Amino acid sequence: MIVCLDECDYCRSSIFSGQRWVRAKIYDPALNGRDPSYHCYHAEPLAGEEGSCWEKHEMEREIARMTVCSA
Repeated sequence: MIVCLDECDYCRSSIFSGQRWVRAKIYDPALNGRDPSYHCYHAEPLAGEEGSCWEKHEMEREIARMTVCSA
């Protein structure tokens, strides 16, 4: 039996039981101290992909950070 745990916040496909995944805790100051939210990502590359969704997400964050710092 395959159970869907969540949806990947990068590629929007389902994360199934048995697949490795990463959960990132997100604090939003606009929520005034409410509980954090979580984003889930595939931790291993999908078939035909070079990097995992988590790696791609982190790479995009780093590029965005470097762009802001160089401006």
